Amino acid sequence: MSFFSTRGGACATASQAILWGLAKDGGLFVPSMFPQVSMERLSAMAGTSYQNHASRILRDYLEDYSLAELDDAIQAAYDPAEWDDPTIAPVRTLDPTLHVVELFHGPTLAFKDIALKLLPHLVSLAAEKNDEKREVSILVATSGDTGKAALEGFKDVPGTSCTVFYPHEGVSDVQKLQMVTTGGQNTHVIGVDGNFDDAQRGVKKLFGDEAFKEKMNELGKMPSSANSINFGRLAPQIVYYFTTYTRLVKRGKLRMGQHVNFVVPTGNFGDILAGYYAMRMGLPIRRLICASNKNNVLTDFFADGTYDVNREFYKTSSPSMDILVSSNLERLLYECCERDSEQVKLWMQDLAESGVFCAGVKNAKELKKIFWAGYADDEMTAEEIRRVFEMDQYLMDPHTAVASHVLQQYRRETGDQTVAVIVSTASPYKFAPDVAASLLGSEAVEGMDFFACAEKLEELSKVPMPKQVRELRDLPIRHNAVCAPDGMEEAVLSELKK
Repeated sequence: MSFFSTRGGACATASQAILWGLAKDGGLFVPSMFPQVSMERLSAMAGTSYQNHASRILRDYLEDYSLAELDDAIQAAYDPAEWDDPTIAPVRTLDPTLHVVELFHGPTLAFKDIALKLLPHLVSLAAEKNDEKREVSILVATSGDTGKAALEGFKDVPGTSCTVFYPHEGVSDVQKLQMVTTGGQNTHVIGVDGNFDDAQRGVKKLFGDEAFKEKMNELGKMPSSANSINFGRLAPQIVYYFTTYTRLVKRGKLRMGQHVNFVVPTGNFGDILAGYYAMRMGLPIRRLICASNKNNVLTDFFADGTYDVNREFYKTSSPSMDILVSSNLERLLYECCERDSEQVKLWMQDLAESGVFCAGVKNAKELKKIFWAGYADDEMTAEEIRRVFEMDQYLMDPHTAVASHVLQQYRRETGDQTVAVIVSTASPYKFAPDVAASLLGSEAVEGMDFFACAEKLEELSKVPMPKQVRELRDLPIRHNAVCAPDGMEEAVLSELKK
């Protein structure tokens, strides 16, 4: 299968798209077609392992990888011994019409592990296939979770290095600790005095800067991406939509072919886009419900087709969604305008120059047939954490609670009681202070540090604290670098020369 740039200037194989990360024209790589999964094929997958689902879904996209290469990579990435739950993405049932797929049972307790445990294997193979002798230098902007997952995935992988930029004051305490305590000889972590959009904008600028690429080449390094702008990040996320569906069928919660709604807490739009790809492949999805926090630029976009980032930026209790420029939306725009790359280029130019673009009434109307969008502020989020715990004894992190609140809103406004799956993206223990405050009141945790809040949460909920959190208390700080948004090039070159 070939891959095209959303802006029209590239055609690549799967391994090239994964190795390069971003197209030379600044566009994102998209597959030339969506492989189809029939109901017969879907039925055959029901009851099989997560690894089997991954092999069957990914082989159709990654055609220049042999089946043996893919299977070996998948088995290594999803070794049950390295996951808190051997099923990788377990599905919990809260009531007959509501389920939660938990994507936080990997080493960094966030959904990014699903893709970033596999991506290093795909990148290493891609370098071999394309005779790339330089070190593949991964550059990542993170709003909180991608950074640690990328660092762990690429840590000490031969022929690679991984540099993560994060908003210095814009992630949770545990997210920051997870990153700055990372070991390995090839990992680098740099705080940015700004928000995620500043970090993401800076990384994209580096990828488009030929002078920077030449400096990297002189160091024997080739820059590449592990953000969800890389198709190798996006593709593995398609898999858990299929595993969730077939597991519900296997348990008798759904009939094969019955439609389902997925509710996705959304920041950079990669996770929900993977659901859209699954739907285009034939998975019976009725609606994809896009859940945002107070940074609700996507909610407004799906309401009227206008994307406007000229608004106040909020730091919230769901920091991985504190994003105004959702990069993966470009891939959806490419599909909704019938793959008109010139139109996409114009929209992205408008966004870069004025912070606004309008997709038009017709496109907005078509998108509303698939997507529904809502948002929850911090107060609503805290209330939802408390409501779900009291009603179902189920503990949610703030991102998942945003999705849960938006689902209630959707059902009230539409009357649609279709079976729904909430995509749970992080362990509640990654945000222990906010979750504990939601359940006990802010006064009850006032003055307590992160670890005291985590212990209080364990005592209250009876949900065991993950060892990854417990061990953080004693890990040494290894990374202290901080830079201004306009100093990212100098910072990364300095780190890579060490």
